Amino acid sequence: MGSYSREDILRLVEEEDIQFIRMQFTDLFGQLKNVAITASQIGRALNGEIMLDGSSIQGSVRVEESDQYLRPDLNTFAILPWRPQYGKVARLICDIYNPDGTPFDGDPRNILKRTLKKAEELGYAFHVGSELEFFLFQTDEEGRPTAKTSDEAGYFDLGPLDHGESTRREVALALEKMGVEIEASHHESAAGQHEIDLKYTDALAAADNIMTFKLAVKTLAQKNGLYATFMPKPLRDAAGNGMHVNMSLFQDGRNLFYDETGERKLSPLARQFIAGLLEHARGFCALTNPVVNSYKRLVPGYEAPCYLAWSESNRSALIRIPDPRGRGTRVELRSPDTACNPYLAFAACLSAGLDGVTRELTPPPAAAGNLYAMTAEELAERNIRGLPASLDAALRAMETDGVVMEALGPYAIRYAAGKRREWEEYRTQISQWELDNYLASC
Repeated sequence: MGSYSREDILRLVEEEDIQFIRMQFTDLFGQLKNVAITASQIGRALNGEIMLDGSSIQGSVRVEESDQYLRPDLNTFAILPWRPQYGKVARLICDIYNPDGTPFDGDPRNILKRTLKKAEELGYAFHVGSELEFFLFQTDEEGRPTAKTSDEAGYFDLGPLDHGESTRREVALALEKMGVEIEASHHESAAGQHEIDLKYTDALAAADNIMTFKLAVKTLAQKNGLYATFMPKPLRDAAGNGMHVNMSLFQDGRNLFYDETGERKLSPLARQFIAGLLEHARGFCALTNPVVNSYKRLVPGYEAPCYLAWSESNRSALIRIPDPRGRGTRVELRSPDTACNPYLAFAACLSAGLDGVTRELTPPPAAAGNLYAMTAEELAERNIRGLPASLDAALRAMETDGVVMEALGPYAIRYAAGKRREWEEYRTQISQWELDNYLASC
């Protein structure tokens, strides 16, 4: 993303013939929202005078306290490259503020900024890179999404087997035009599945980039007659959509996770951060894996981690330490999926890691061997626990984890309540599997 002043934006709106500006924000459950304004209102927008009814947003304020204001982050200004070139459309990502001028506690972007401030007070800058997976499916005659693809490709294949190659390329090019740097893109393991990796940057920009990425993917897929989904596990017999999160702490431009003389060239700080993640992984799972379907991805055999363990290169562990070392040293958390709200997920991960640093926790020995192939007895012998097996279990773990609840602040209870309603609605559904297995036999 760029660096813009108020004068820069006023000038660009006029020079680029921008007619509409989308004032974007994200709700508590990770849905991107916006208030669209015409160019004539850009001055008011830059003054933070654009209002919204917060009581209409899921997980937000009550009807008697509904007035809220959008304050744009000027550095997020970007022209949407898939919109018309005459009468262009731009966007600004906004923070939500209360009428008294204070940040709204339930704004996910403010929650992450509050956590980053705590890290800054300890002398740390939190950097994140993400690897995002998604499926491209066909639509039916009425344009509704299906779970079908004519794609026959697998890992790293290219056209003509990869039928989504051109859409993936369009997404990467559009994002680069918006200032989101792409490190790599490729076809993933399942037919119709793709991955695009976003470059390492500060955590707030990284979360903004993920929301921009998801909008670009869905918009350009629709333009090409396809449907893009970030559903964690849309197909039973194929790998699901993960969002590996690569994290490190910096200070004065130096990667604090690297130690030339340390074991595996990891610093004591890195090990403490890893220990914190492992300590709270069950507690933040309801944030990194936020929907009922998330837990159908977290099963053995489909490349998603299931167990609380770390390793240098073992991809069956929850946490991996990829190459290279040096400025690129990072901790890769492999459990998150692309349905998560990145602002909340990053806030929880950072809080967990910092708890490990503050308490000087020590991680267990690095895991060896294929964890997927181990029996329950073998895992117990190694004292390796599993991640929650359902959204219900994840919510119970979150509600008893003081570090995670504090990271979310006053709106942790509303998040949990909203997700509890989702679980109860799912729990009382009658599935086709139940009808097939019990209707005739019972």
